[in-house]
Amino acid sequence: MTVNGYSDVINHALAFAAKHHDRQVRKGTRLPYLTHPANVALILTRYGRDTDTVVAGILHDVIEDCVRDGYSREMLEQRIGDKFGAKVLDTVLAVTYRRNDDDGVELSGDDRKTDYLERLSGASEEARWVCAADKIHNASSIVADLRRTVDTETIWSRFGGGRAGTGRWYRQVYERLREVGFDAPIMAELDKASSELQELAG
Repeated sequence: MTVNGYSDVINHALAFAAKHHDRQVRKGTRLPYLTHPANVALILTRYGRDTDTVVAGILHDVIEDCVRDGYSREMLEQRIGDKFGAKVLDTVLAVTYRRNDDDGVELSGDDRKTDYLERLSGASEEARWVCAADKIHNASSIVADLRRTVDTETIWSRFGGGRAGTGRWYRQVYERLREVGFDAPIMAELDKASSELQELAG
């Protein structure tokens, strides 16, 4: 079902995300973290995606970022599945960085990114849409911050990969999505955002 007008389930998803991202802010800013999933939802809606995909876009960082205050990963997974359905949960899990591999071995930061890229090959179409929208908002936000900041190193220093690693990462996601055959219209926007960021990274 395509999103047209008010949706109670999307409203519920925004409230759920607001509760779990409460007190979190975007890296290096004072912006409430909820601005990110809300923008991901707007991007997905702009491309006419269905309700489940938009809801997954809103919830895509909950499991990754909200294991705290008495909530385990398993509890968050169950809550999302119970409230929003198995399809939404599966989409969220497909775009969630894993802390451990299938054998329970803890992954390093670089290994998590490699694992994320590898899992896109088996991800659903919906998960690939959420991945693309997520990376468009992140990359576009960084580009906008860089263009209005005199000392750009204050922006690059927010990210563990620094200038080169951050610029390269968003391009890698774009290229990986193309490799796995994802050629949806949103890819042109991801191409532009990731190219601009990589160019600014030098």
